[in-house]
Amino acid sequence: MTELSYILPPRRLLKVSGEDRLSFLQGLVSNDVAKVTPDRALWSALLTAQGKFLHDFFIAEQDGTYLLDGEADRLDDLKRRLSLYRLRAKATIEVVEDRQVVIAWGENAISALGLPDEAGAAATFGGGVAFADPRLAGAGARLYLPDVAALEAAGFAAGDPAAYDRLRISLGLPDGSRDMQVDKAILLENGFDELHGVDWKKGCYVGQELTARTKYRGLIKKRLLPVGIAGPLPDAGAIIEADGKEAGEMRSAVDGPDFAVGLALLRLEALESGARLTVGDTVLTPLTPDWVVLPEKKSA
Repeated sequence: MTELSYILPPRRLLKVSGEDRLSFLQGLVSNDVAKVTPDRALWSALLTAQGKFLHDFFIAEQDGTYLLDGEADRLDDLKRRLSLYRLRAKATIEVVEDRQVVIAWGENAISALGLPDEAGAAATFGGGVAFADPRLAGAGARLYLPDVAALEAAGFAAGDPAAYDRLRISLGLPDGSRDMQVDKAILLENGFDELHGVDWKKGCYVGQELTARTKYRGLIKKRLLPVGIAGPLPDAGAIIEADGKEAGEMRSAVDGPDFAVGLALLRLEALESGARLTVGDTVLTPLTPDWVVLPEKKSA
């Protein structure tokens, strides 16, 4: 039986409350905040006006407030950027100090938490909230808890962050600014469409025009994909080559008991060519997950 594990990732929470909390967030972020309920959580992003990535976060609701789970070392920046748009909106943005972000995974982890087996399904748990990762089935769950007592009572034990990283990377899931360059990354290059991080019917939000144009005009030239790694682990940002030409850049990577895996932002033309991908003496093998939708290869 697969062990039920949890980690405390470097993430923290913001709380958005007040009678205008929905309309305030709705005009800013890439997903439809109106769909967030005590029974459902979402993944979303904040963009520049030019449609470039600034922050990604998960949004859950409890006790009439929204909880946003963002990168711990960039949470102040997220709060500052949201506050710039608050103006006269009756909404309050606060850092949550009495709860911690927890990631839980393992076979039957979702049922062990009493959640429906559905991406984004949410429920109260252990004095906080738990929800199945809204991006992808099999990615585990996230919890916002005062402590881990209830989680351990449900059979979970403290796990190895590297083990979760191997799961996350093998599934092709980005981890904030580790994998998406701030002020540069485009959502659709990083799986936000297939991973339910963008709502195409919600109306205007910051960066919406470029994001929509990228989708409907087929402007994607790169994709973030898992790669198998044979050789020394490349550094994040290392240039990937194919036939002597630049083919992409490395993002996060982790060693493993069988083989190392990483995420790489790869040029689609390099993927289509089938050329060998290398970083120095290290050879990379693309491992395209089933959920990824790549453009059809152009006929010769």
